[in-house]
Amino acid sequence: GGAVGVATIDAALFALLGLLIAFTFSGAAARFEGRRDLIRDEANAIGTAYLRVDLINPATQPVLRQNFRDYVDARLAVYANVTDPVATRAAVARAGRLQAELWSNAVSGAAATQGSQATILLLPAINAMFDMATTRMVAAQAHPPRVIYLMLGFLALACSMTAGFGMANGNRKREWLHVMAFSTSIALTLYVIIDLEYPRIGLFTITHADQILVDVRNTMDAPPR
Repeated sequence: GGAVGVATIDAALFALLGLLIAFTFSGAAARFEGRRDLIRDEANAIGTAYLRVDLINPATQPVLRQNFRDYVDARLAVYANVTDPVATRAAVARAGRLQAELWSNAVSGAAATQGSQATILLLPAINAMFDMATTRMVAAQAHPPRVIYLMLGFLALACSMTAGFGMANGNRKREWLHVMAFSTSIALTLYVIIDLEYPRIGLFTITHADQILVDVRNTMDAPPR
């Protein structure tokens, strides 16, 4: 009876660990893909807004185009070195200042343009571009509560302990292959979960997706049509 009870507890612990890993891994993978998609969305929003600069008075376009170039450079700098919090905060502050300057010049340019096309099309596109920057910032800070990771660590240790007792019960020979397979699989799984949650550092990153925004920035160096 006692052995059956212990086996039931062991099964429950392993089931709980598996369930928690499954949910945590699924959430980390979804957030990883979501953050990568947001880079694409911001690049599209910036590209759309930049094209609509053509709608305003030609005399006001050069200054606004330069504002766009400076703003995109600042946005790229925000995520260029996330391991340096001082540089990251400075880049965020600079992007905020450039946002205000770009918006002010866009409003002035729209006011100096005949008709309402600039106001109707350009200003909402710029506003959407700014909204995407905020959305990316919020998404970058979205992580599960730390208690989830504490629970994962605790359950992994508890399952390791119960598995060790089960293997040692009445058996003097240690099954090193099973020990290494269990410990390695659990450690690698937890590593991948944490690595996906912080996609700017580690093995799996989304830095390659920044090339989309770099490509948009490069198009801004081309002479205006």
